[in-house]
Parts: sequence; structure tokens; C-alpha cells
Amino acid sequence: MDEKIAELQKMVDQSKRIVFFGGAGVSTESGIPDFRSVDGLYQQKWKYPPETIISRSFFDANPAEFYRFYREKLIITGVKPNAAHLKLAELEQAGKLSAVVTQNIDGLHQAAGSKKVYELHGSTLRNFCTKCGKFYDIDFIAASKDAPDGIPRCPEDHAIVKPDVVLYEEGLDDNVINGAVKAISEADMLIIGGTSLIVYPAAGLIRYFRGDHLVLINKSETQADASANLVIHDSIGKVLGAIEVR
Repeated sequence: MDEKIAELQKMVDQSKRIVFFGGAGVSTESGIPDFRSVDGLYQQKWKYPPETIISRSFFDANPAEFYRFYREKLIITGVKPNAAHLKLAELEQAGKLSAVVTQNIDGLHQAAGSKKVYELHGSTLRNFCTKCGKFYDIDFIAASKDAPDGIPRCPEDHAIVKPDVVLYEEGLDDNVINGAVKAISEADMLIIGGTSLIVYPAAGLIRYFRGDHLVLINKSETQADASANLVIHDSIGKVLGAIEVR
């Protein structure tokens, strides 16, 4: 492992436009559950499958049940950025990292200090009235459990407030996708971390990378292992935390 860390350090030292592409594994070390791991949300029993509940058609047809699940499983409080989030923010501040592309919806990269973050699947921290577009924070959604029907509604027009997250059956935001593609295509180093690379179209973005160093850090094998210049099967926080910014 020491040899691999040393090799990663050398690559970081040589690079000037690093992009980090991350998934759920980046946030599990902060205490946020992974959807697809053994202990993840997809292994738990609900009245409906989680994939069904967090779809747009289910949100439209059964918002009360959607929000019952959403408040219990997707609003996580008291979590803080871990070593991976903090190191990426440090790399950006030093001018080494040009962007973070994340599949996560928890806002922990920004909480750590990262400025250029492309949130492919949106964020639980942003919520909007489906009629007037007024913004509401995560506390407003959490408090909606006390509403008569458990549904957060805009006080202005009583329309449902929807999280700014990409549900199943919804497309990704074009501006976010275009920004992520541009960052990855211009990167001289791409670090992929904490993702199984099975969620598309997000996982397909890595094909735009044309740089020198492709690094994959994940606890288990992925379909991109064979294409990477360096593969480290270990904790993303442990690995990135060992890197010196210089």
C-alpha cells in the first residue's frame, strides 16, 4: 500500500488540472448510508421498493409516501466532511484540482470548502416550490413531517415543494453535465473514488478523459479497473488523507 500511495503522490505532484469523480463511497465514511452496499437502502424492506419510491412518477402520484421515505432515509443530519472531502478542498485551494464531479446529494464537498462542484444528481439542501420556484432549505422539508398530510407545501401558493434531486425517470441537468464533461475532458489527471461505476449516464462521463493519469480508488473492483493507471482497493478517506499538497 505504501508503494501505491507513493505512486499516487507522484501523479498528484505532476498534475495541474486534477478532476475528482466520486460516488456514495465518499460519503459513507461520514456516516451516510450507501444505496447498494450490504447495509444500504436497497437491502431494506419498505412497502414499495426504494427505486420505485424515489421515481418521479411515484413522487407525483404518492407524495406523502415519498416524503415519509425521503425524510427518514435521505435527510441525514449531524454529518461532517471526512478526510477525502477535506483533502479535495485543499487540492482545489492550492490550484491543483479544477473540479469535483459527484453523484452524491449531501453537499459535503461544499461543506468541506470545495467551490467547483458538479452535482450530477442534485442536492437535498436545495428545495423549490413546483409552482412559484421559491427556495426552501432542508429544515423546511424535515419540519413537514408535522404537516397534516406530511407533504411540504409552499406557504405562498400551497403547491408541493420538491427537492432539487434527480429522481428516477428524470434527466440530468444539461448545464451540470456540460460543465462536468468540459472539466473531465480538460483534466490531466482523473481520480475516481467511492463509486461502483454502474449508475448511468453519470458513470459514462469518464470516457471523456484524455489525460495522463487515471486513478481508481474503491474498496471493491469496478468495470474500469483494467483501464486505470493506478488502482487502490482501500478507504477513499485513508488514501486521499495520506496525500500531501505541495
